[in-house]
Parts: sequence; structure tokens; C-alpha cells
Amino acid sequence: MMLEKIPGHWRRPLAMLLALWIATAAVFANDVAAMLWLWWDSSTFNHILFVPFLIGWLVMQRAALIAPLRPQPWWPGVAAMLVAGVVWLVGDAAGVALFRQLGVVLMLQAAVAAALGPRLVRALAFPIGYAIVMVPFGDELVGTLQNITADLCAILLAAAQIPAFRQGVLITTPNGFFEVAEACSGVMFLVAMFAFAVLAAHLCFRSWGRRIAFVGGALLTTILANALRAFGTIWIAENFGIEHAAGIDHIIYGWFFFAIVIILVMLVARPWFDRSGSDPAVNIAGLDRAFSMTGAPVVVAVCAAAALLAAPLWAGFVGARSGTLPQLVSLPTVPGWTIGGTPDPLWKARFDGSDHFVQRRYTDARGRSVDVALASFARQADGREVVGFGQGAIDPDGEWTWSERNGAIASAPLDRLFHVGPVLRDAASWYVIDGQLVTDPRLAKLWGLKARLLGGDPRAAALVISAETEGGGAAALNDWLAAAGGAREVADRALKTR
Repeated sequence: MMLEKIPGHWRRPLAMLLALWIATAAVFANDVAAMLWLWWDSSTFNHILFVPFLIGWLVMQRAALIAPLRPQPWWPGVAAMLVAGVVWLVGDAAGVALFRQLGVVLMLQAAVAAALGPRLVRALAFPIGYAIVMVPFGDELVGTLQNITADLCAILLAAAQIPAFRQGVLITTPNGFFEVAEACSGVMFLVAMFAFAVLAAHLCFRSWGRRIAFVGGALLTTILANALRAFGTIWIAENFGIEHAAGIDHIIYGWFFFAIVIILVMLVARPWFDRSGSDPAVNIAGLDRAFSMTGAPVVVAVCAAAALLAAPLWAGFVGARSGTLPQLVSLPTVPGWTIGGTPDPLWKARFDGSDHFVQRRYTDARGRSVDVALASFARQADGREVVGFGQGAIDPDGEWTWSERNGAIASAPLDRLFHVGPVLRDAASWYVIDGQLVTDPRLAKLWGLKARLLGGDPRAAALVISAETEGGGAAALNDWLAAAGGAREVADRALKTR
């Protein structure tokens, strides 16, 4: 019955589009499943569950207007599928799920262009483009937002004349000790606000200037409001007790906060709305003209399928290579330092999927202790990257959290870690990727990407050294590193490159 309502000239192009979407979901099933799980399981991305229905609603708004247009397969759409495949390939080679998932969504968008052609791409530009918010992005902003929230909190506390000492994302007041944790960064609200603001800007404004100003203002308001919420938590704790603060924070954060911010944003922007509810959803004037670079449906469909398979085939061919590791990875004997003992409270680096992992505690004659972790990988792949979420000095399932950046040693950033107590610990990390020693995780990703795409050394290693601030901290790390011969000397032991 539904099929009979579809105009005849739409049926084959829609069948081709559906086939390409099903094929994309099948070829990239792991990434699609990971996205769906994040939508369902992560509070940061729960709002994305509504996005496919919103896109369907936007398309239905345009259905009657676009029905007379004639879809036609389009070669630039096939080219766009190849570009989307490259994005996915970069994500796969670098072990970055965000880029893999972005590549999949771009592939679904490009399939619309390949199957339906330029007329429908223009007529459905916003619904197609809006699909980009289905990519679960935002976790990358957590650290930055934590620091912004802590900065603004400190300003508000000073204005309220509440004595406060800030150390990174940790804030101490006379009546409490607070951490601007990941959950307090406001990333959940910022990501949801972006999805809402883009949709509202399209529906409520014609002017691109007003649309951009609205989205920017909505995001800024969300960041400021989240800082105000964090400040309010501390203010209530100072004046009424920590129990009241925890209860009120939960209520506001979970039930009212985001709704109130949305209402305020819409009320403030309402006088500048310049699009009427009676305006047509899309202007199709001129879309009935002929367009170039269209092709025969069967030929375009075959080439689109080939474009779909190109990236995963290349990834399987190049990414399956493994290097050779020594059978045993050991830490060096360091003059002036003896091995033995366990950190208290327990600290342990985490490198899931590593082929070898070893961690030991070194102690010198002055009683200073340095904990050293060494991990090596014969190759990197999804779930076994030397740099990635949950990998390195901080185990997200453990009891240590990141506090602040505290300078550098031997070119490696020095991170201050926090444990309830409070106990503070300094940690520094180095990576050996494709034979290069790097200290920046982003650069490590780039070297790993180069090695996997262009056939370089697939092996990788990581060295993490850490010491409690009261047990020597950065000074102890520097002394141990000098006695051991430097980070390169220690890290190369994992790969036997020397």
C-alpha cells in the first residue's frame, strides 16, 4: 500500500539508496553497532536517538514539494563515497572511533547523492546535512570544558567572597573539597544543545547571520550556565552543607537544568525570529533543470558499491601486518635505584590489548619511589592502540583522576593525578611509533596513521613513569630518567630496536 503512494520515477532510485544504506550498515557493522550502543548507553549521546526521527520528519515536510522532481544517479555522489571511505580509513588506521563513525555517516549521506542526484541533494540539503549530528562527538572536549568550568567557578567564588584554592580541576573551600569531574564538564548539555540549536536555527531563521549568532549564543549560554550550576553546588555546600548541595545538584542536573536553559535561549531569541511557520519547507525553483555528471543507474550503482568496499579492503590488506617483538620485555637495572614495592594507594597504568606489559617500582637511597610501566604492541588495531581512551597513566575504571598539566620533563607533558585523600602524583608518558619517539598523543596518532596507511613499522610501545608528589614527584622522575639513560633507551627495550 505504501509502495503505491511512491511516484513511479522514484521507486528505482529509492531502491538503490536503500540497497546502498543496507550495504553500508553491513560492511561497517561494527562501527554502526558501536554508534547505536553509544546512543543508547551514554547519557551524553542519548539525544541522538531522536535524530533519525527528526530527519524523517524534515523529509516528510518536503515530500509533497519534491515529489515532482526526478531523481537521477550522480557521479559526484560516488566520488563523495570514496572521500567518506578515506575518512573512515584514517580513523581505522589511527584507531580513532570518532573518524570511523564520521566516515560511516558521511557514507550514508553520500549515498543519497549517488542514488538520487543533485536535484534532491539541494532540495534535501538540511535533512542530509543534519545527519552529521548522529556522530557521537564531544568526549574530546571534556578536558577543555573541565578547565573552563573550573576557571569560571573560581571567578564566581571570588565574586561571592568564598575563599577557594584551585589546583587544576580541584577546588578546596573552607567547608569542602570539590572536583570538576568529567560529568561536571557540561559536555552532555553542550552536545545536546548543539543538535537542538542547529535544528531551531533552521526552523526559526532565514538569515544565515542570525542562524550562526543563535547557535553560537546557545552554546556560550550552555557553557556559562553549567559553570553557574557548578558554582551553585559549591555555594550551597558552603552555606547549607554538602548533603544539600549533592541533592540539589542531582535534581537540577538531571531534571530541570537543560530544559530551563533551552527555554531561556528561545525566549531571548524569539524577537529575532524571521521565518514564519507558513513558509515552505524548501524552495524547489530551478531544480527541474538538467544537471551534468549523471549516469546510468546500473553503472553508478556498481561503482558506488565498489567505492563502499574500497576503504575496508585496503585496511584489511595493510592493517593486518604485525611486527616482531622480543619474547620477554623487561625494565632496566638503573644505577642507584632498586626494584621492589607496590604503590599505596595502588596506581597502575593501563594498556588494553598490549602484547607485553610490565610495571615495577624503583626506590633510591633517599626513599624516593618511581613507578615505571612499559607496554609494547606487535601492531595496533581497534581496541589495542598505544594511545586511546582509557589507555595510559589514568585508568578510567580506577580511582585516580586527572587534575592538571604541571609542566614537562624531557619534553614529555607532566600530568598531575589525584586520588581521594588527597594524594597527588606526577606522571609523564613517551611513545615509540614507527621508530619515532614522541611525547604528544596526537603526534603518536599521526605516526601510527602513517605507518598503517603507507606500510611503515606496525610496532608501537609506551613508557609511563610516575611518582607521588610527597615522594619526590617531578624531581624523582627526572633523576630516575637520567640514571636510566633517557626515555628512548628504556622504551626501545620493548621493541629491541637497539
